[in-house]
Amino acid sequence: MADQVIRLKPYQYIHVLDNNTNVTSVIVGPKTLTVADHQTIVVQPTQMVIIPPRHYCIISNPVVRNEDGTVITDKFGQVKLRHGDEEVRTSQLPFPLYPGEALYGKVSPLQVVAPLTAIKLRAIRDFEDHVAGDEWLFHGPGTYYPRVEVQVVEVVRATIVKPNEALRIRAKKEFTDANGVSRKTGEEWLVRAAGAYTPDVNEEIIQTVVGIILTEKKALQLEAARTFTDVYGVERKAGEQWLVTKKNSVLHIPDVFERVVGEVSITTLNSRQYAVVLDPISKETGKPHLGMRELRQGEASFFLNPGERLENGIQSVHILNSEEALLLQAREAFVDGKVQRQPGDRWMISGPCDYVPPVTVDIVEKRRAFPLDENEGIYVRDIKTGRVRAVSGEVYMLSPYEELWEKELPQIVEDLLNQDADQSSGLNKVGKASRRDKSRVVRYQIPHSTAVQIYDYKEKKPRVVFGPDLIMLGPDEQFTILSLSGSTPKVPKQLNILALLLGPRFSTDVVVVETADHARLSLKLSYNWHFDVPRDNAQQETAASLFSVPDFIGDFCKAIASRVRGSVAQKTFDDFHKHSAELIRTAVFGVDENGEVRSTLRFRANNLVITNIDIQSVEPVDSKTRDALQKSVQLAIEITTKSQEASARHEAERREQEARGQIERQKIDDEAGAEAARRELLQLQSKSMIVESTGQATAEENARSAALKIEGEAKVKQASQVAEAQAIVSTNKLSLLREEQDADIEYQRDLNKLEITKAQQLADIEAMKFKSIVDAIGATTLHEIAESGPALQKKMLQGLGLKSFVITDGSTPINLFNSAQGQIGFTPK
Repeated sequence: MADQVIRLKPYQYIHVLDNNTNVTSVIVGPKTLTVADHQTIVVQPTQMVIIPPRHYCIISNPVVRNEDGTVITDKFGQVKLRHGDEEVRTSQLPFPLYPGEALYGKVSPLQVVAPLTAIKLRAIRDFEDHVAGDEWLFHGPGTYYPRVEVQVVEVVRATIVKPNEALRIRAKKEFTDANGVSRKTGEEWLVRAAGAYTPDVNEEIIQTVVGIILTEKKALQLEAARTFTDVYGVERKAGEQWLVTKKNSVLHIPDVFERVVGEVSITTLNSRQYAVVLDPISKETGKPHLGMRELRQGEASFFLNPGERLENGIQSVHILNSEEALLLQAREAFVDGKVQRQPGDRWMISGPCDYVPPVTVDIVEKRRAFPLDENEGIYVRDIKTGRVRAVSGEVYMLSPYEELWEKELPQIVEDLLNQDADQSSGLNKVGKASRRDKSRVVRYQIPHSTAVQIYDYKEKKPRVVFGPDLIMLGPDEQFTILSLSGSTPKVPKQLNILALLLGPRFSTDVVVVETADHARLSLKLSYNWHFDVPRDNAQQETAASLFSVPDFIGDFCKAIASRVRGSVAQKTFDDFHKHSAELIRTAVFGVDENGEVRSTLRFRANNLVITNIDIQSVEPVDSKTRDALQKSVQLAIEITTKSQEASARHEAERREQEARGQIERQKIDDEAGAEAARRELLQLQSKSMIVESTGQATAEENARSAALKIEGEAKVKQASQVAEAQAIVSTNKLSLLREEQDADIEYQRDLNKLEITKAQQLADIEAMKFKSIVDAIGATTLHEIAESGPALQKKMLQGLGLKSFVITDGSTPINLFNSAQGQIGFTPK
């Protein structure tokens, strides 16, 4: 086998195996190698490993070197390797890989740690002062040179702590921080220094805490999560709450053991305000006085400490005028000036003044004097005795042991007070009733011609008041309510009234009666009535009889109906139909000793007087009777109608005959007058025709002769005028022609004169010009010029060899017809 020759370039190497010794060696170029038979190329020519500056690589299974860096071999000459180990190599000269070594990865640049960052490193084996598992930081800026014993965990970036902020840090395990403070596992603290902060490997950032800016009008309420000493050097107990104001710090960053309860706004009182603080904080001990009250008056500004609260908020100073007062009550025993007050004492402070109650006094209410007219009042109750009285006609201020008393009225009375007094009319007030002030004295305006009964339950007696009048109820008085019948026919308990109408009034009722022949009829009756009593409040016994009958309308309607039914039952239907009004009036009013019908019906119980009765309608109740009555009425109406129609027809025929006769007579008179007028018309027409025919012939002849005369005269005048016109035209033409010819002649004469003058002047000018030229040239010169032409031409022809020539301008014809005779030879004939 021929030997193989390998040429290695610079920075190349190969691995050669010696088959005799089984040792693999490294051969580095530049070199030309002849491979022997017992050698084998294990690794073909390969570039050496080149590590640029600031780069590194990792070599697996590196060779073993001694202290001076020489590679150590065994007794067979094979290099020793650290199997399973790695070695980091940085920038150096290119080097080959020994047999067994391998490049792990590739050549990589060194890691540059930027400012404000760090690399978290972890030891994976023991070396120097580190044990496996240790972690630490490599802070930038700098270049990190890797080691095989160290593993890069992560890049840690610094957190920027801005002004007014802090970082909340928690310890992962026990260690001593950068400030030399020993930290326990799980312990938390704040890093308040502004700037970049890189947390240690044993620290973790929980959150960024933003500081709260405190102003003159805002404070911060905090609560301690555990016992600790805050940044202001004050020891706080677990659960304790306190305020941090601008006096403590302009900016407060809540500590890890502080919980922000909320922000507290300042409470500001002006000079006319005050506030009562409950459970105030002692300024000496800083502890709350539970159950105590503290008065604070303006002008003042303060923050409410935790646990403090305002009673009824910010209150204004009570300003009282001359008509106002404050009702006060003592909360506890104290000395008010020179007066000893006991708990529960009541007294009043009257205006004009302003008042701020101390903490030992409660303001029960603010009272105002009641200006009361004679027709208005209030109910006042003494809270000591319980007596109620009505006060009116004065300006009244309640005493400390008096209060307003509300008078309750039945709901029906409340409704009636807001309604119209005329309940029988069925009208109510249109406007919505306002709610009554129950502490005001009940007033009622009694209308005209009415009466109201009021019962005093304390005195147990009534009184009647006639209108028009204004009444005011006492504390123990109530109205008497009357419940009257209403509607048609009358139904009980339809109207409830306070004021009894005294009349005169009228009422309508429907009464069903039955005649002797059993005809049932429905009568609609209307009654006029009034109460006949003296309308004087002094006669109370007579006036009280008005209210002795609760439903007087129902009573008198029933009484009258019974009388009417008894009287009608004795009469037949025909009798009742003919004399119904008389029968009913007699039944209701009765007859006197003289047998005449009375004019009134009086009820002695309540002095009610019926003055009149009117029958509005009578209708049968039974349908058969109603039909029979309706038929009879219709038959009577029909008979009456037919008789009236016959009378009207007869009268119409009579009047028609009379009118027809008058028309015929008038027609005959008109015809006679028309004949006389026609005769007179014919006479006038004949006369008119005669005059018309004569006048027409005469007028025609006269008109014809006048027309002929006018026509002849017109022709003669026309001929003369035509001749005159022709003469004028001829004369004008002749004169115009003569003037034109004279003008032409004169013009031609002047033109000829001008032409002659022009020709003479031009001839004179030419003569003068020629004379001047000749004089200027001279006679001798002219003679020479005249002879020079032919001589010159002769010489020129001789020079050209021409015997003769003709010069022409090319446009003027030359007659050469006979000029060549003798010059050109002729051919003999």
